[in-house]
Amino acid sequence: MPDTTLDSRKAGPADRIDGAVHDSRRHDSAHKHVSGEAVYIDDISEPAGLLHVCLGLSDRAHARIRSIDLAKVRAAPGVVRVFAAADVPGHNDIGCNHLGDEPLFATDLVQHVGQPVFAVAAETRDQARRAARLAVIDYEELAPVLDYETAKAGGVLVTTPMTLKRGDAKAAITAAKHRVDARMRIGGQEHFYLESQIALALPGEDGDVTIHSSTQHPSEVQHIVASVLDVPDGAVTVEIRRMGGGFGGKETQANLFAATVALVAKATGRAAKLRPDRDDDMMITGKRHDFEVDYSVGFDADGRIEGVEMLLAARCGWSADLSGPVTDRALFHADNAYYYPAVQLTSMPLKTNTQSNTAFRGFGGPQGVLAGERLIEEVAFAVGKDPLEIRKLNFYGTDDRNVTPYHQTVEDNIVHGLVEELERDSDYWARRAEIRAWNKASRFLKRGLALTPVKFGISFTFSAYNQAGALVHVYKDGSIHLNHGGTEMGQGLYIKVAQVVAEEFQVDIGRVHITATTTGKVPNTSATAASSGADLNGMAAQSAARTIKERLVAFAAERWRVAPDRVVFRRNAVQIGDQEVPFAELVRTAYFGRVQLSAAGFYKTPKIHWDRAAGRGRPFYYFAYGAAVSEVTVDTLTGEYRLDRVDILHDCGQSLNPAIDKGQVEGGFVQGAGWLTMEELWWDAKGRLRTHAPSTYKIPVASDRPKIFNVKLADTQNREDTIYRSKAVGEPPLMLGTSVLHALSDAVASVAGHTICPRLDPPATPEKVLDAIDRLRATAGGTL
Repeated sequence: MPDTTLDSRKAGPADRIDGAVHDSRRHDSAHKHVSGEAVYIDDISEPAGLLHVCLGLSDRAHARIRSIDLAKVRAAPGVVRVFAAADVPGHNDIGCNHLGDEPLFATDLVQHVGQPVFAVAAETRDQARRAARLAVIDYEELAPVLDYETAKAGGVLVTTPMTLKRGDAKAAITAAKHRVDARMRIGGQEHFYLESQIALALPGEDGDVTIHSSTQHPSEVQHIVASVLDVPDGAVTVEIRRMGGGFGGKETQANLFAATVALVAKATGRAAKLRPDRDDDMMITGKRHDFEVDYSVGFDADGRIEGVEMLLAARCGWSADLSGPVTDRALFHADNAYYYPAVQLTSMPLKTNTQSNTAFRGFGGPQGVLAGERLIEEVAFAVGKDPLEIRKLNFYGTDDRNVTPYHQTVEDNIVHGLVEELERDSDYWARRAEIRAWNKASRFLKRGLALTPVKFGISFTFSAYNQAGALVHVYKDGSIHLNHGGTEMGQGLYIKVAQVVAEEFQVDIGRVHITATTTGKVPNTSATAASSGADLNGMAAQSAARTIKERLVAFAAERWRVAPDRVVFRRNAVQIGDQEVPFAELVRTAYFGRVQLSAAGFYKTPKIHWDRAAGRGRPFYYFAYGAAVSEVTVDTLTGEYRLDRVDILHDCGQSLNPAIDKGQVEGGFVQGAGWLTMEELWWDAKGRLRTHAPSTYKIPVASDRPKIFNVKLADTQNREDTIYRSKAVGEPPLMLGTSVLHALSDAVASVAGHTICPRLDPPATPEKVLDAIDRLRATAGGTL
C-alpha cells in the first residue's frame, strides 16, 4: 500500500491533528482519577441479589489437614453457601503452569499461612468475613521451610533451573590477577497496588459467566475459570476497563479471586463479588522474589572483568507460579550493561512455605541488575577507583565485546553516549570532588554519590506471548471504536494506542473511543507485562487501522477516478485528487458503497527465538537503556538518610507520548528506590507475614521523592521497526533506583576512607545502614 498518511511530525500547525503520536498527552482517565469518577470494579453498581464472598485461610505454614468442620460457618447469619475443594466441578487448580501444584482450595495439605481452604458466600460482606473465622480445622503440624539455609539443604525446587554459559568462567577467575568471592541478599517487595485484588461474576444463560476481574491477563483468567467450572473457554467472558495498579501482581494472582466468584455464581445463579481486606490480600498473594546471590569475579589490575560465576537462589514460595521465567530473567540481566568475557550464571528456584512469589515490575531483571552492579562495586574498591570508571571500562562494546551470556549480540548499544551525556549534564566529577571534601570536614553527616546504568531486554522470554490482537470499527458518522488485548493499570497504554489509531487515520483523538479490554472482542490476549503493552498492542491496532485505510483508499480511488497514490489522509479529511473530502463524509459514502469498515489487527514480534535448554538465542527484540545519578546524605549516628538530588536520562526511543513516558520514568524510579531502601518484608518463625498492612509495611510517599529531581528523555530512536520507533518504558526505569542504593553505599564507605566495599544489601533500611557503618569502622580499626 502506498504511504497515504500525512506525517504529523512534518505537518504545519493547521494540518497537525490533536493527539498525534509523539505528542505529550494527558492520561485519558487522569481527570477521572483525581475527581473520583473513574469506575473500578468495586464502583460497578451492584446487581440485585449480589453475594459477597470471603476466603477462609490457613493459619499454619505447613501442615496436614486432619479434619475441617464448617458447621458453624454454614450456620452463621447471612451465609448462603460454603465452598470447599469438593464443590469444584472442574479442576481444583488455578496455577498458570498447569502443573497441578496450586489448588483453588487446599485439600489435605496447607503450605503457607494465608492459603485458601474454603470460601463463604453471604448476603453482606461483613457477614461473609465474620463467618469465615468460625471454621474449626484440625492440623498435623509439619516443619516449615522458611529460610535459604533450610531450603538449600532440602534441595526442593519449584521448577527446573537454568544455566547461561559462555567460555570457561572458573578458569578465567582462577587465572585473573584479582578475585572476589562473596554473597549478597536482595529483599522482596509487596506490590501494594491501590486497588486490591477483586472480581465480580455475573451468571448468564447456558452456563455462561461474565467476570469483571482486576487482571493483567484476561485470557488466562478466562482459561482458569473455564477449567475450574469445567466449561469451554468460550463460555467465559472476562472484562477489565482499568486497574488501580498491578505492577505484575495481577498477572497470575487474579486467577484465585476470579475462579472463586465464578464458582459461586454458577452454583447459586446469583452475582458474586470478592474483595479481600488489604491484610488478607497481602497474606494470600505473592511478592517480588527475594534472592541470595553467591558470586565470584576475576579481574585485572585496571579493573577489567575477566570471569564471572553467579548462583542466584530465590525463595519462590509454595508453588511454581512464574518463578521459572522470573529466575531466568534474573540471569538474563545479571550482566546489566557489562561484558563478561567468560561467564556462568545459574538459577536456583527454591520451594519455601511462604506466599507463592510472582511477577513484579522488572520480572527478576532488577535482582539480576543488582548482582551485576555489586560486582562493579567490588572491583572498584579492590583496585581503588571510582565505581563509574569501572563501569565505563566494562561496558559492552559496539563492534566487539558485545555478546551476552545467552549468546545474543548487543546491536543497539547506546550506553556509552547516554552515560557520557548524563555524566556531563549532572556535573558528576565536580560534585564527586566537592562531596569528598565535604565528608572530610563533616564528623557525623556523610554524603554519597553514584551513577548507575540500565540495559534491559524487551520481549517475553516465553515466545508465544509476543503476539497481540486488536479490533477497530469505523462507524458511518466517522467515529472510531478501539479495542485491543492490552490492559490499563494506570500506565497510559490506552491513550498511547489511541494516539496510534488517530495518527493512522489522521483524525483528532477525540474521534477515537477507548473501550474496556474484553475476551469477547479480542481473544487469546497476552498478558500486559514485560513492558510490551504498547509495542504489541500498538502494532496490532495499527494493523487493523491500515486494513480499513486500504479499503477506503481503494474505494475513494475508484469512486473519484484517481490513482490510489493521490488519496492522502490529512487532518480530519482525505485529499482525493484535487478535492478534500471530510473524513466523516468519506466514511459515510464508503458505508453506502458497502465497504467493510471494521477490521481485526494482529502482530507478532519478529526476530526472536530462544532455546532454554541450550541457553542460547535471541530472547529480546531490542534493549532499552537509561542512567541515573543519585546523591544522598546519611546520619552516621542513626543510619537515617535523605535523598537530596537525582538526575535521570532515559531512553524511550521516539516516545509515543513523552508526558506519559516521563511519568513512568519518575514513578518507576521512586518504586525502585523504595524497594531498595525502605520496603521490608518480614516473616516470623512460624511463617506468618508480619508486615501485612500499611501500618507495618512502608512504601515511599510524596515527601520521600528527591528534593531535586531532574528527568530527561534521551533523544534516541529504536533501530528496530517498533511502533513509530518507540521503546518500552514500563519496567526499565525501576532499575534506575539502583543508583540510590549505591549512593548510600558510597556514603557508608566514607567512614573507612573508601578502602572497604560496604556490601550494603537491600533493603538498605536505616538499621542496615547503621550496621554497615559500624562494621566498616570496626574493620578499619576504629580510626576513621
